[in-house]
Amino acid sequence: MSATDVRRNDASGTPSRNIDLKLEVVVIPVADVDRAKEFYGRLGWRLDRTPPGIVQFTPPGSGCSVQFGPTLTAAAPGSGKAYLIVADIEAARSAMLAAGVEVSEIFHPGPGGPASGPDPERRSYYSRAEFSDPDGNTWLLQEITARLPGRVESDAPSFASGNDLAAALRRAAAAHGEHEKRTGQTDPNWPDWYAAYLVSEQTGAEPPR
Repeated sequence: MSATDVRRNDASGTPSRNIDLKLEVVVIPVADVDRAKEFYGRLGWRLDRTPPGIVQFTPPGSGCSVQFGPTLTAAAPGSGKAYLIVADIEAARSAMLAAGVEVSEIFHPGPGGPASGPDPERRSYYSRAEFSDPDGNTWLLQEITARLPGRVESDAPSFASGNDLAAALRRAAAAHGEHEKRTGQTDPNWPDWYAAYLVSEQTGAEPPR
């Protein structure tokens, strides 16, 4: 198969959307492989089997892994930066502090720059915290509970863990309670309403009312 077979273009000249390109690994630059290995293991990330000279960890619930090693990249140690998506920024920060990792206070974008504390309206994408590995590579924790429209193409929701599903169900229950207050009656079809709400959070579709 040739490269042109793989990168078949549509009329706009861009790669066809029916070619799946799944991000698998991101390489991070470290100076001390053993030190980095201890740090990411302490975070509870899964150590994967790899060829000699490559260390690979996968964060819980992630489809993408990180790799580091003595000859993987010429980038300066500590120059990496990436995002870690969490369903509950406060719980994620507490878990990392308990593991002995220094994490910044939670902050959110404000009119004059970063403001202290979670977003007052707890809007998706807004509440954040940062931590670094021993080399200075920066990880930004970002709380996302509802995706922007078009960010997720599938209408089948998926959850990285039981905790994420439980948090989504609690949000659905709270929203459904408001729905019943507006209608003034008990909704016997609440399972359908919950399902529609969970799908809307992940795809950015209009939530049920």
